[in-house]
Amino acid sequence: MNPAKPRVGLFVTCLVDLFRPTVGFAAVALLERAGCTVEVPAAQTCCGQPAYNSGDRDDARDLAGRNVALFEGFDYVVAPSGSCAGMLREHYPRLFEDDPAMHARAEHLAKRSHELVSFLVDVRGMNAVDAAYAGTIAYHDSCSGLRELGVKEQPRRLLRTVKDATMVELPGAEVCCGFGGTFCVKYPDISVRMAADKAADIAATGADTLLAGDMGCLLNMAGRLLREGKPVHVRHVAEVLAGMTGLAPPIGEAR
Repeated sequence: MNPAKPRVGLFVTCLVDLFRPTVGFAAVALLERAGCTVEVPAAQTCCGQPAYNSGDRDDARDLAGRNVALFEGFDYVVAPSGSCAGMLREHYPRLFEDDPAMHARAEHLAKRSHELVSFLVDVRGMNAVDAAYAGTIAYHDSCSGLRELGVKEQPRRLLRTVKDATMVELPGAEVCCGFGGTFCVKYPDISVRMAADKAADIAATGADTLLAGDMGCLLNMAGRLLREGKPVHVRHVAEVLAGMTGLAPPIGEAR
């Protein structure tokens, strides 16, 4: 592992902040175990993806500009979300193509921005975790993390080192769960059908736990599994990798 101790700015994400703060705590723990100094800028806002996906480029540029300035001094910016990390890496520079100075700053941020688990594995060289989880795990590949950032093998590599856990592969793991940000609002009937298909695939594995790296996907799948009465616990992958599942019940379940 790289002996240097980089300064990492944690981009918490809206859904983690509002619905699952324990994911943020787990992310900090994992980054510190990987030898990083972690800071969480209090003034951070939404990455701007909902506005961007809805065609509201003015608000998306405003939010992006604030985040570019806020995270400028860090060696790396890490998000426990492939969706938000993808926005920072792939789309921020496009928002400022008509502004050379801001485009250069956005490009600089993009090159330093990473999804959490890919950062741990690909940048910090983490190959194992000191954690245990008694259960059978299936992992869902979130669309943005997979298709924009190439997050596929990294979470599986670390999950295979979790003590007492058994991994099973989810059929159609790369198929969208139906959330898709604003897609589920614009096309609810299609979204519900996709989520129902995903729930059936999850239940068919016999896994008692479903993991993923994006809270949007997790909230969507947890809601469908609960409504259909399928007894599958849903958690963010960081909670299991950090050994911090005791901080909160599975997503959507009461303590």
